[in-house]
Amino acid sequence: MNRRVIALLCCLYPGSQLHAWASPPQFEACTDYHCDILKPVTLPPDQWREIRSLFSASRSAVEERQQIRAAIARFEQLVGEQTDNWRDLPENDGEGSESGQLDCIAESRNTTTYLQLMARDNLLKWHRVEERRRRNPWLFNIHWTATIMDTRTRQQYAVDSWFFANGQAPVIQPIEAWLSGQDFRLK
Repeated sequence: MNRRVIALLCCLYPGSQLHAWASPPQFEACTDYHCDILKPVTLPPDQWREIRSLFSASRSAVEERQQIRAAIARFEQLVGEQTDNWRDLPENDGEGSESGQLDCIAESRNTTTYLQLMARDNLLKWHRVEERRRRNPWLFNIHWTATIMDTRTRQQYAVDSWFFANGQAPVIQPIEAWLSGQDFRLK
């Protein structure tokens, strides 16, 4: 939609959420284990258009979850170009003291930030962003994830990018399966 159409619609429907960012405001991305180091990131308009283009008019929450997976993967690639996060290996592979290697704390915070940016630009029609969740089936086995909720069914989903290297699509699975540690490759 061009700016004139958006401006006209906003005048005709005051209080509506109709707008499209040229690019999101600057945000911070975690770049190390535990998210101790944050770096500012700015996506230029062409990169934000690329993220927005991943969200066609989805006909279902299932479709939108696939769009979210693609958008998170692309966010990681774009942010990785501005930080050392392009180095991020799957899970906790690599050395934790190396810049760009993320643990689940940093991954879940970054993913939540990306989801919030999508939500603020009205890209999410079937889901809302929820608080991060934690599981700890054993005393020292704590794991974090970003979460979304299907607004129609109220089903919460884990959005977990920690399992894969930078720029690969995250796992999205029902929170109950994630909390129980169910293998996401099982159907």
